[in-house]
Formats: sequence, structure tokens, C-alpha cells
Amino acid sequence: MISAADSGTWKLGDLTVNRMGFGAMRLTGSAAFDLGTPRSRERSIAVLRRAVELGVNHIDTAAFYFSRLRSANELISRALAPYPDDLVIATKVGPGRDPSGEWLPFARPDQLRGQVEENLRQLGRDHLDLVYLRQPGLASIAEHFGALAELREAGLVRHLGISNVRPEHLGQAQAIAPVVSVQNQYGVGSTRSRELLRACGEQGVAFVPFFAIAGKGRELGASDTDQAEVHAVARAHGVTPAQVRLAWTLRQGPHVLAIPGTGDPDHLAENVAAAALRLTDEETARLDAVTDAG
Repeated sequence: MISAADSGTWKLGDLTVNRMGFGAMRLTGSAAFDLGTPRSRERSIAVLRRAVELGVNHIDTAAFYFSRLRSANELISRALAPYPDDLVIATKVGPGRDPSGEWLPFARPDQLRGQVEENLRQLGRDHLDLVYLRQPGLASIAEHFGALAELREAGLVRHLGISNVRPEHLGQAQAIAPVVSVQNQYGVGSTRSRELLRACGEQGVAFVPFFAIAGKGRELGASDTDQAEVHAVARAHGVTPAQVRLAWTLRQGPHVLAIPGTGDPDHLAENVAAAALRLTDEETARLDAVTDAG
């Protein structure tokens, strides 16, 4: 049986994870940061349990991943607690929602502790394995990241990461506390974070792309420009375009981790199977060319 372990491993600080992971946003029925139609609770729970059975030991979530009737963190706790010893759960703070679901774009530094504690309560944990600061475009993240570093020193957080950032933010954060992971948009046809991907590789920091399957189109879907090449490679292997995108993502470097999300058991199995898909150098170059032109 193909397992997420077929993707190889990487260390997030002292935590070893398989490079093929799972993103929890889609479990709630939400699309990006918009409330969506909730999926079946039992089906979402079944997907989470099946992901772990398939070797996934890295799950990406956030307290602000919820729809009108579903919370990603609640689903994770319900499905997987007591948690396997090797399971790493990464979450994000910065954005949020109030109890009515109204979107709150970004917290002040003094509000981050409350967001960390909210994740702890929802997940039923004494500490969080990895917390990303997801920022909306600040020139400097030093004050916010410093607040998270204090929570790390207090034992509420084990490791820190940054998300939706520019290259200079990595240096700002590293000057305050170790950064084990950077999470930014990246995929076939989307070159936005190439400099950061390279810098992370040089520094031994994990790089975790979001929207890796959708590419430049994000939740709206991949563009026609890159779809033709992706489909051609998919046909050659008898696999899906999403699997090709994931395989290409993992070829970007040993420090690159994939976190595709889905609420569909069949799509989950396909995503994990991409851990064993090996693209040729020529196929990778074709997809690189599409990305370079994007």
C-alpha cells in the first residue's frame, strides 16, 4: 500500500514528519477565508482517520478554519484524540473570526496569546507543536513574532513558523527565535515565493506551499496556461493532474512539504498516492518552464 512515508521525511525542529501531509481547511466546507457549505461531520472525521492510516503524520489547521457548522480543530480532536505519538499538528494565528463568524483580518501582538489558547482548547492539547504567524502585509513582523516567541519560552508552543510572508520577514523572525517552517503560496504556474523557497533550503527551514494543487488560480482553480502541460504529464503516468502537481511540489527540494486538503476519501487516497509518483527530469523541466513563464 502506498503511504505518505513514500514521500520521505523532514524534521520540523525535533519533530520528524512525512513530507506528504494533510491540510484541514476543506474539511469544514470553507473556501479560503469564506464560510462555505459544511460537509458531513462523520465523513470529515473518517477522512482524518484514514489520513493517519495512510501514514500522514503532519496536519495543518487553524482555529479560523470553520464554517457555519464545522470547526477544523474540533473535527481533528474528535477524530484523532488521543493523538498518535508521532502526529504533528501545525496551526496558525494572526487572522481570526468572532463568535458570529465575522472575519477579523489580524490580531494585535497582545491578542496572540488568546488565539494560541483558543487552539489549545479546541485541540485538547497542553502545547502546540508548531504555530505559524500568518501576516497580512506588514513591513515588519518583529513585534508579533516576538509575542509568539514569549509563548514558546512559556511552554505553550514548541516550534514557530511564518506564513504569507516576504523574504525579508524570514530574517526578521530568525533574529528573534528559530523558525522551523515557512508557509507560502507556491505551485506549478505560481512563482511568487521562489526566493523564499531557495532561502529556506539554504537554511534548513521547511517550506510548505499552500494552494499547491490549484496553482496561480488558488481556490478558483488552475489556469489554462499551465493546465495543458500538467494534463500531458498526467496522461503519460495515468494519474490525475492534482497528483502531478503534488509530485512536482515534492521535487522542489527535500525541505518542501505538501499539505493538500480534501473532504473526499477518494481524493485523499489519490493525494497520498502522489507521494510515490516520480516525475522524470524532462517532465519536471516542462513544468518548471510553465512556472518560469508564469
